[in-house]
Amino acid sequence: MNRTFIGFLFALGWFLSIDAVSQKTTDSLSKQAYLSDCIQYALGHQPVVRQSIIDQDIAERTVQSALAAWYPQLSASYNLLHYLKLPVTLIPDATTGEKRPVSLGAQNTSTASLSVTQSIFNRDVLLASRTADAYREQATQNTVRNKIDVVVNVSKAFYDLILTQRQVDILTQDIARLTRSLQDATNQYQSGIVDKTDPQRAKIALNNSRAQQKQYRDLVGSKYQVLKQVMGYPPTSQLAVTYDTLQLAREVTLDTLSLVNPQNRIEYQLLQTQGRLLDANVRYNRWAYLPSVSAFGNYNLLYQNNAFGQLYSASFPNSVIGLTLALPIFQGGRRIHQTKIAELQVQRLNWDLAALTSAVDAEYATALANYKGNLANYLALVENQQLAEDVYRIINLQYRSGIKTYLDVTIAEADLRTARLNVFNALYQVLISKLDVQRALGVIQF
Repeated sequence: MNRTFIGFLFALGWFLSIDAVSQKTTDSLSKQAYLSDCIQYALGHQPVVRQSIIDQDIAERTVQSALAAWYPQLSASYNLLHYLKLPVTLIPDATTGEKRPVSLGAQNTSTASLSVTQSIFNRDVLLASRTADAYREQATQNTVRNKIDVVVNVSKAFYDLILTQRQVDILTQDIARLTRSLQDATNQYQSGIVDKTDPQRAKIALNNSRAQQKQYRDLVGSKYQVLKQVMGYPPTSQLAVTYDTLQLAREVTLDTLSLVNPQNRIEYQLLQTQGRLLDANVRYNRWAYLPSVSAFGNYNLLYQNNAFGQLYSASFPNSVIGLTLALPIFQGGRRIHQTKIAELQVQRLNWDLAALTSAVDAEYATALANYKGNLANYLALVENQQLAEDVYRIINLQYRSGIKTYLDVTIAEADLRTARLNVFNALYQVLISKLDVQRALGVIQF
């Protein structure tokens, strides 16, 4: 028995540990995270997305709650009354015909009632029935809009982070190159080949690169925190991102011949859904002229007796069924004004659609122009980097051969460093402007 119990505890602990490990794995990215990994994590953990999903559940519950009014409404009630003084009614005397006061009823009364009501026509429940699908769709579209925002924000934060990391890597390589140059200049100075200014220039360039590298390294930590924030990632958990430089360079291409269609934008789709709800609201206000109709049925058990102890010795049941029709006749013109307000809201929404269509066209034109300009700049800077590498290599060889001065080497090194940094800055700008174009087209996938 003891061995069996110990084995059970061991198995239980093993399963709990497995569950804890799996839970920890789902809540963090323990491996090297690519952009797709960060986006998938954000779509599952970002608070805005999680809130949108909860809003969908709330919308569904709200719809079901409103539609429940179509079902029969069953209720029960119970009361217990004791009259300190019985009510009096004037009743004609059978002999004289004169009215005299007579106490009616029993001092103790109790009633148990069961009632059922069924709506036949009611504009509130009819509106709920007509707008249920649109209400659900609106909640779903809000979630889609928030997911698109998350994809864009995570992508931009990811690109910003890896740009800063790449700048640190470039400066690290530059520092290694400048260290060798400083050693070469120092050896030549000690050999009497060059004067003291060459190693001094080399030291100045090396110090500048080290200071710049320190600045970018400090920025990497803040960029990581920004990425964690837009991902919904725990700020104290470790996150290591990785990327393929060649893959990033291949991702700069984009079909610039695509035609913008405002209906592909989630904002336009949300306005269309809102329009459906406003149209239903117009009909709802017009239905205010129609009567509300409902059927009801009541069953009552009445107990009455002057002696409280004998109150429930006999019952006097009664039941009734009926139909209720309520027709509002005059409300001071309120229904006319409410209907007109609903119609004006529809007209206003149509202007919102027109304004959004114009804004989407302008947004796409601006994003496309920025993308084309950034792409041309990036391609030019890539060529400049190749030229700067060739110039530095040739001048460095000429300096070692005594043909060029160290000032020429310093200038070539600065040009090479600037060219390499500019290439990645331009790549970042191209990728960001590409996201803006995709967002304007409404083609962002997640």
